[in-house]
Amino acid sequence: MVPGSMVKGMGGAMDLVSGARRVIVLMDHVTKKGEHKLLEACTLPLTGRGVVSRVVTDLGVLDVADGGFRVVDLAPDVTLEELRAATGAPVVE
Repeated sequence: MVPGSMVKGMGGAMDLVSGARRVIVLMDHVTKKGEHKLLEACTLPLTGRGVVSRVVTDLGVLDVADGGFRVVDLAPDVTLEELRAATGAPVVE
């Protein structure tokens, strides 16, 4: 469960993380309040540990690396410095 959020139903996350060869997450880079969503360690309950290989956000495309993220591509008009400032984990090129 996510603290402070309504959970509508089970969904298929467990099936995805146990059966997929590659998991790609599509999400906003920051919260509505501008807080980091990409962190060094997850602070929410996990469906699967270490299964995400790529994250696609409104700021760019990142691969999951040891303790951080590796930039694959930046969104148009987004600089590497802006991406790093919006990320709560190390970002390497």
